[in-house]
Amino acid sequence: MSDENAKTPADYIVDTVAQLKEMRHYSKNNVETLTAAWLLFDGELSKLKQADKLADLMDRQGQLHEALEAVIVDLEEALAKMQPKPEE
Repeated sequence: MSDENAKTPADYIVDTVAQLKEMRHYSKNNVETLTAAWLLFDGELSKLKQADKLADLMDRQGQLHEALEAVIVDLEEALAKMQPKPEE
């Protein structure tokens, strides 16, 4: 690979943020899917006593979603600091 095509730290941040945003998208979908399942097991299928297990998964997936969001914000702030400041 030539030096002309070498990635900069900013390029790596941009790539990582894009990947994390994709993960966040799927994480949100997972939370919604788990919520629907939990509602079913908390209501119609409550006799099976499985709602707590789904609630735990839902909470963990929600925590992952929040953590992804926090890392995305942090990396976007780091990227903004790397950009040259406009001259006055």
